[in-house]
Amino acid sequence: MAADNTFHQNLVEDLRALIRAGNFVPGAKFITEREIAERYKTSRPTANKALSSLVSAGMLEVRRGVGTFVRENVLDYDLERLVSFTDKSSAAGKKPGTELVEYRKTTANDSQPEMAAKLKVSGDELLIYLERIRLADRVPVIFERRYVVARLCPQMTKSAAKGSLYQCWTEKCALNITGADETIHAINATKVEAKHLGVAPGTACFKIIAIGHVDAQTPLWHEETYYRADVYTFRNRISGRASSHAAMGQIAE
Repeated sequence: MAADNTFHQNLVEDLRALIRAGNFVPGAKFITEREIAERYKTSRPTANKALSSLVSAGMLEVRRGVGTFVRENVLDYDLERLVSFTDKSSAAGKKPGTELVEYRKTTANDSQPEMAAKLKVSGDELLIYLERIRLADRVPVIFERRYVVARLCPQMTKSAAKGSLYQCWTEKCALNITGADETIHAINATKVEAKHLGVAPGTACFKIIAIGHVDAQTPLWHEETYYRADVYTFRNRISGRASSHAAMGQIAE
């Protein structure tokens, strides 16, 4: 089983490298499941699983009856699934980067007491507080403030925080990220947020407040993240079938 997982991860990385290297321009048709199976001497189900991983990562898209294509050069936020910024940016043909503004260890009692309830920890539980700017081709596009439960990810060092947190959590910490509860707000950037995003104060932005989970219901992080509205597009696919998880909205007073 471990060998199968390693082969799958290596295959996904090889296919991801083909896209990042520019071998397939945005909008181009990607190699097929059969071609992957032949090239890497593997089964078609394994090839299909690798393609599905890149679709989930936002790097490829499936057009029914036509094939699998490299996603166009857009930075989008897929409301249906969690995708790391590194993969989103790479899928759009942009070089991802991170500027670590602040990294410190704290507790809910020493910072925000309400964070204990949000993360379901005691007030003296050790947390990691981060402030980061995410860049695409050296342009600031996201500013985030995040609290992470340190006990769940001891490998999340200051150095690791300068890269993809998602990769750190899933690969270095072997965590099973199962989802996040998010609320999205349309806001005007304050002076602090505007400074980090490289825009004028009052510029329209998206603000996402989220709690991410591992193993279904164990909170791992709480974030407040600000997205430049001139760079990001939020998208969702609405099913025609009724769902037990209805979307909820609230009118702000």
